[in-house]
Amino acid sequence: MNIAIIGGGPAGLMAAEKLATEGASVIVYDRKPSLGRKFLMAGRGGLNLTHSEPLENFMEKYGAAKNFLTPAIDDLTPDQLRAWCEGLGQETFIGTSGRVFPKAMKASPLLRAWLKRLGDLGVQFKLQREWKGWSDDGGLIFDTPDGLVVTHKPDAVLFTLGGASWPSLGSDGAWAKILKSKQIAIVPFKPSNCGFVCNWSDYMKEKHAGTPLKNIALTHGDKTVHREIIITQNGIEGGAVYALSPVIRDHLPCTISIDLRPALSIEPLLTKLNIPRGRQSLSTYLKKTVGLTPAAIALLRESKADIQTLSPDALAAYIKSVPLTLTEPFSMERAISTAGGIRLDALDSNLMIREMPSYFAAGEMLDWEAPTGGYLLQASFATGYAAAKGMIKYLKTA
Repeated sequence: MNIAIIGGGPAGLMAAEKLATEGASVIVYDRKPSLGRKFLMAGRGGLNLTHSEPLENFMEKYGAAKNFLTPAIDDLTPDQLRAWCEGLGQETFIGTSGRVFPKAMKASPLLRAWLKRLGDLGVQFKLQREWKGWSDDGGLIFDTPDGLVVTHKPDAVLFTLGGASWPSLGSDGAWAKILKSKQIAIVPFKPSNCGFVCNWSDYMKEKHAGTPLKNIALTHGDKTVHREIIITQNGIEGGAVYALSPVIRDHLPCTISIDLRPALSIEPLLTKLNIPRGRQSLSTYLKKTVGLTPAAIALLRESKADIQTLSPDALAAYIKSVPLTLTEPFSMERAISTAGGIRLDALDSNLMIREMPSYFAAGEMLDWEAPTGGYLLQASFATGYAAAKGMIKYLKTA
């Protein structure tokens, strides 16, 4: 079995390991001079590999793609992914939020051990090879520093080319145009796990850009997330925003609601606000009495300049539900991930592209999305593993 894998991220490397273990001859092509660049970037924040919550709850995070992804994640579960990681000498632990991390809290030791294992299995890596399509006789064409090179014709090909976020790290979505020319159904890319633009005043930009609002609750419609947001020059980003990014993105422009003190219900909050203010400024009073930060107080003033005139009842209600209008997402290049890609029904149960026998696809180039928290990497690893199993099954029966 001669296999070409195009894309050297988590999905492609996991597939390469499974295929090589089964005796296949595997070549991994990547357009960058080194492998796993986005994986390494993810590791800068601690490398959140997966999540420890019950699998039933875990799968709900994939929304409309839940049924599609369930067989793959059932076959490579979060617990199995942890065991795999530890088999490479990288112990894992569960953080207070239930997220799973390697104890090293970075990706580079894991990637080094993984690439050594793949090398020992005989996997070959051909770097600085940007896939451009096919030659007239069906050979794979790659753009290299020395010009176009036509490779051998492998028995099967796996695409793991990623989505369209962080193109500088290797996944720019350019493959979509090539596959469209073959009549493959492609859903247009959209940013996911991204920030959103709002019309801040100059004061907010100058004084509070880069400031987090911690322990808040963000609501859009009937969905509420308890986490934090970060004020930026152009809008907001952060964990709470990322978790709601699909529903916010698909309803823009829209107004969200921010509860600055979700741990306090209206009644105890109102009790605090009925304490006489005396000669304190309103900012000092809100800081001491309610525990609001300067950035939170600035947000109150941003949305309603006359908070000085509000009654305790009105101010309590306002603190519990600060409106903020969002107009557009941050650019796709800044998004953590993207929605869109190969439409899921364009693949069979083995992750083979229906219109292209012997060609498979996995990872973020498929049309699924998930929040941060380990769900993105888990599905990338799992679909890579599932595609490898599908390729072995296909080649044994072809």
